[in-house]
Amino acid sequence: MRRIINTAIAVVIIVGAYFYAQHLIESNARVKPPVKKIIKTVFVQQAENGDVPIMAQASGSVVAKDRLELYAEVQGVFDQSAAEFRAGQTFKSTQILIGLDAREFRASLVAAKSEFQNLVISILADLRLDYPRSYDQWSAYAKGFSVTAPLNNLPEAIDESEQFFITGRGIVAAFYALKNMEERLAKYTIRAPFDGVLIQADVTKGTLVRAGQKLGEYIDNRSYELALSLAPEVSDLLSVGADVSMSSRDGAQTFTGKVARINQKVDQATQMVQIFVRSSDDRLKEGMYLSAELPARTQSQAIKLPRKLLVNEGFVYVVREGVLDLMPVVPVYFTPNDMVVTGIPDNTDVVIKPVAGAFAGMLVQIYDQDDTEQSNQSLQ
Repeated sequence: MRRIINTAIAVVIIVGAYFYAQHLIESNARVKPPVKKIIKTVFVQQAENGDVPIMAQASGSVVAKDRLELYAEVQGVFDQSAAEFRAGQTFKSTQILIGLDAREFRASLVAAKSEFQNLVISILADLRLDYPRSYDQWSAYAKGFSVTAPLNNLPEAIDESEQFFITGRGIVAAFYALKNMEERLAKYTIRAPFDGVLIQADVTKGTLVRAGQKLGEYIDNRSYELALSLAPEVSDLLSVGADVSMSSRDGAQTFTGKVARINQKVDQATQMVQIFVRSSDDRLKEGMYLSAELPARTQSQAIKLPRKLLVNEGFVYVVREGVLDLMPVVPVYFTPNDMVVTGIPDNTDVVIKPVAGAFAGMLVQIYDQDDTEQSNQSLQ
């Protein structure tokens, strides 16, 4: 009897445990929420093919079109200048930039001219006897001779015998020796060849200047050139006189210029061709670093898009019936930020801003600016 009771109790416990376990399992069951389809909003632009100007981009430093590095050809003490010889000082054309003390050399030149005058006077008697037709012009030359004035040219010889006579007396040799001294005297004074500004001064008044010493740098600040390096295939598309747009590094200033020269040599180290752009903008300064856009050519039936939209080097995303799709394109030209492509039919909805996690077949909706503006107005 006791065995039957124990068996019945065990059965009741097992059955009760089974039903309790079932209850626990059913109470733990979680209802899965319905999966929501996420549809991203994309920005698109309808394609309109047309003629797109291709602009070659390059950068370089501005240099003055006309510039001089001033060097001394003679030795002397720097003792005069039309204005203070310092960087930033402006000079007018023909004004004295640097004048060296030439009193000693000038005295030597005067002495040499005096000896030459005596030499000319010494042949007048022989000329009157042997070459009477030339006497008057040589006499006039001697009377008009001045040891302080620039040397006048010698009278023309009437015949060959007279020329031999004059040369034999050392007149011609002495004359050209004096001309050489006059040329050397002129090198003691350096004048401004054009209106400009001194951008570098290496000497000051009172300095002993030696032959071959650098004195400074002088530029014409009315005209500048920008040297650019471009690939040969791009430079071949440019022409002299083409308009060029230039800008400062921060983009705060813009300038205009024209292509002045195109070098016909390819640099062996860089395999680039130099292009020179000239501008007379008074805001330009020597040494400014500028970026330039040069008109290379025009691509027909093309579209300009941001470069970051290119996928796998030959595709862009488009929207077709609410779904993203990849469309093959032909990139024609690249700039650091943009690209020119062909192969997109007109009125195609081209995605113009990158979409995170984009893939072909992705459900999207096109951003409608008009609807957004209406919603904002209703909220107000």
